[in-house]
Amino acid sequence: MSQTRRDWIRSSSLLAGAGLVLGREALALAPAEAAAHLAPRGADGRIRMAFNENPYGPPQSAREAMVRYWSEASLYMPAGIPELQQLVASQWGVPADHVLVTQGSSEGLDATAATFARGGELVGASPTYDRLLAYGEALGASVVTVPLDAALVHDLPAMERAVGPFTRLVFVCNPNNPTGTVVDSAALEGFCTRVAPRAPVFVDEAYFEYVEVPGHRSMMPLVVAGHDVIVSRTASKIHGMAGLRVGFLVARPALLDRIRPYVMGFPNAMAVRAAIAAVRDSGAQVFVRRQNTASREAIYRALDALRLRYVPSQGNMVFFRTGRPVTEVIAGFAARGIDVGRPFPPMLDWCRVSTGTPQDTERFVAALRGVLA
Repeated sequence: MSQTRRDWIRSSSLLAGAGLVLGREALALAPAEAAAHLAPRGADGRIRMAFNENPYGPPQSAREAMVRYWSEASLYMPAGIPELQQLVASQWGVPADHVLVTQGSSEGLDATAATFARGGELVGASPTYDRLLAYGEALGASVVTVPLDAALVHDLPAMERAVGPFTRLVFVCNPNNPTGTVVDSAALEGFCTRVAPRAPVFVDEAYFEYVEVPGHRSMMPLVVAGHDVIVSRTASKIHGMAGLRVGFLVARPALLDRIRPYVMGFPNAMAVRAAIAAVRDSGAQVFVRRQNTASREAIYRALDALRLRYVPSQGNMVFFRTGRPVTEVIAGFAARGIDVGRPFPPMLDWCRVSTGTPQDTERFVAALRGVLA
């Protein structure tokens, strides 16, 4: 827990993904019961509010799809990939050849870093989700980080000034992780159109489906317009499939052709069928958004009662100031059976907590005062 993500990736040669095993007894449950049955708790009953997971797991439609297409598990190159590719392209308003399906968005981040990192610089914010930056640094790139502004939002003017002759890629996480803040859409569009001719801009939209800001827009239309912008999405968040590993890159075909050789494999067949069902299941997405909002607001109320500063979030996490070293806070929650987010340098007296089920959120709120006493 004391290591940053960048330290961990630098010291690790392989990253292992977790699998999800579904029993028929889980599939037989009613949707609400199945959600509770598959909530991501450890075997010891610990509350997982550390990794921005969707605590309700894949929707019932996705679980049934995995059983229905079980025979495809014997096939290389899952038959459902073209269908999934066409489905998301249609929903997002981009041509299908602008979409690359990956093993979670992490593979898309890593493959993009491998494509652009060598012999140059990567520019990103701090703190942010630094998977791409860390992977690029492990491959020899220099990383230039720009602090967030006073509202803990990406400082786009400062990031634009940081782009130089050796910049190979610029990374923007929107909504940002860990802060949950979003960049004004018009400002980000302008930033991308000015910067992309100098270096491609990668916009990570993993939490896009949670955003409640009126008028918030994806950067995918810039891709269709021909700009060197790369957008990533994932099935890990709103669709609850973090352990199944399905992600997406959206970019011009010429850019995808440069990235594709660094992709290590393909998603498993069951994950692809689950993703097709989940993307189509708008009702499940509405449910998750409502539950996420309720959990966030309950956390806000608890923080307000303790007069702790926090950032209004557009993701499935809340970033709040603890007033003490975050390592102590992490240990305090751990002692009460609750796992919260890792440290995010340089903001080492701030803590990120993921949203949870009503029961898990209640338990977090009950523990909060004791941990910070």
